[in-house]
Amino acid sequence: MVINKIKELRATKAKVANLEKTVALELRRELASLPKAYGFESVAAFAKAVRAAAKGGRVAKRSKAPAGNSKRRRRAVITDATRAEVKKLSAAGKTGAEIAKALKISLPSVQNIKKALGLVKARK
Repeated sequence: MVINKIKELRATKAKVANLEKTVALELRRELASLPKAYGFESVAAFAKAVRAAAKGGRVAKRSKAPAGNSKRRRRAVITDATRAEVKKLSAAGKTGAEIAKALKISLPSVQNIKKALGLVKARK
């Protein structure tokens, strides 16, 4: 009869709900133990490593020392004012490294600017 099937359906639904609760509890316990199992001291450090791995990046070391600055440097914008400043500092006798440090640009950028301005001699 239909009534027996309805009772059976209710009982099955109750079993499924109970099973879902049990699975959720076990999952929470297992997830909470993962950082320690993989040698991380905190959930935050573990989460950071998982995010890095998901993005295809390097996973941070699991040491006690704080991780270094892993941000990528922004590319320098070379303007006419930058070129003029490189020319002025070069004329003042500053080295390429000193110019790069003063203008917060890379040494290769300074060298490229000096080359474009004709401030360096060509190699023979």
